[in-house]
Amino acid sequence: MPHPPTAELNWWQAGLLAVVLLAMALGLSRVRAGWAQKTMPFLKEAGIVALLFALWQRAGQLSQHSTTTAFDRGIWINRAERWLHLPNERDLQLGLITHPTLGQWANLYYAVMHLSTTGAMLFWLFWRHRDKYSRVRAALAIFTGLALLVQTVAVAPPRLLPQLGFIDIAVKYGQSVYGSGAFSAQDLLAMPSVHIGWAIVVAGAVIYASTSRWRWLVLVHPLLTLYVITATGNHWWFDSLGSVLLLAPVVVGQIFYFRWRGSRRPARGERTEALTVVGTSS
Repeated sequence: MPHPPTAELNWWQAGLLAVVLLAMALGLSRVRAGWAQKTMPFLKEAGIVALLFALWQRAGQLSQHSTTTAFDRGIWINRAERWLHLPNERDLQLGLITHPTLGQWANLYYAVMHLSTTGAMLFWLFWRHRDKYSRVRAALAIFTGLALLVQTVAVAPPRLLPQLGFIDIAVKYGQSVYGSGAFSAQDLLAMPSVHIGWAIVVAGAVIYASTSRWRWLVLVHPLLTLYVITATGNHWWFDSLGSVLLLAPVVVGQIFYFRWRGSRRPARGERTEALTVVGTSS
């Protein structure tokens, strides 16, 4: 049976894409035609997303932590999860091994849906809900930045610990986005999971902006992402928990910030009255 293809930009490809998109946006900003002014913002925002993705990819290669310590942390997480009686990631992997087609499509989902759904969500917000776009983009950028800082502490994912019974599902089916040879520092960015963090942002943004009764179906995306990243051996349960713990204060902080900013901003009627008084007195 042929394997579904997998494709994921590496850091330099994503970086090159970001440079091209931002350069095109800069070029179109100098064109006065209406179509150029409408297209330029989309290219700019797509370039920013590609740049965030490139930075995330590059973070692993800049990690200077020893691989021995990273593997020790992975083993410790496994022990902690077992002590807490969390479901064993290894049990989820059995389904992807028993049903190869399911395993191959799980690998495809892991490789493709991470960036594509986030880009589609931002495009939709920018096009249909421009007033909410900046808040969502800011939350995504802040979370990604915090995740990159935490990821400087290298942690080995389950797939790199075969001595504990885990299997690299992507390598098994020849679909690994990390390569099938010796692992690199990029493979040690398990904690926290940017995949699940971005998936939660996607779902939250749709629920926040949309008024459709079907908007709650978007929750399938983070749930499916959680299953995929865990069953394929790319992340521990703790990695997803770490993303939630990082994302929660970002969202709460935004809520309080915008409420504070709104409370300090005078109402439109008050501003008009103030301007009237000033105009009368002069």
